[in-house]
Amino acid sequence: MVKKVYDSAGAALDGMVRDGMTIAAGGFGLCGIPETLIDALVRSGVRDLTIVSNNAGVDDFGLGRLLRTRQVRKMISSYVGENREFERQYLAGDLEIEFSPQGTLAERMRAGGAGIPAFFTRTGVGTQIAIGKPTADFDGELYVMERGIVADLAIVKAWKADPYGNLVYRKSARNFNPMAATCGRVTIAEVEQLVDPGAIDPDHVHTPGVFVQRLIRATCNEKRIEQRTTRSAHAA
Repeated sequence: MVKKVYDSAGAALDGMVRDGMTIAAGGFGLCGIPETLIDALVRSGVRDLTIVSNNAGVDDFGLGRLLRTRQVRKMISSYVGENREFERQYLAGDLEIEFSPQGTLAERMRAGGAGIPAFFTRTGVGTQIAIGKPTADFDGELYVMERGIVADLAIVKAWKADPYGNLVYRKSARNFNPMAATCGRVTIAEVEQLVDPGAIDPDHVHTPGVFVQRLIRATCNEKRIEQRTTRSAHAA
């Protein structure tokens, strides 16, 4: 069996990163994000990255750490509203952004992983999202063409894995991670639990190990709340 388990995030990234590459990152908000691998990317010093992710993290956490160190050149995202550093860099012209509707972004990653170069969707028709993109009429409705995404590297976070790379996600962390895991030419997964072969019921596998080339144990498992909203106990 090919060795997939590495001792550290740095070791797993060794030989995998280069300036100007495209990285797909799993996660939804701050849930299910590969914190350990993101921190290792910061330490690697790799620059001019294009990051494909539903969101850009928050200031100084998640992908926000890569933004803080100016290692990101472009973001392909659907929601970036929680990161002030992102806003500053974008308004200053230091950061490119390609907005993609949330469902479209998920399908672009899934399509790239499935070998589908492009697909048509009604989402975005008649908006700035569709500017410059091919359109076609199907059954009297106008559709816009979106390209599938194939990343040089995908980094994902899973709850559980076996040494073969079979992954199980937990609750809301099963969001963009499965799609991101399939669209990378190389996929590295960080996991909270590494279990013995056969310990995962095949029916419970969310991402088959064929999509995962390298594995590490997560050392960062902070459960942050993206927006904390409270109300008085006496509120009506």
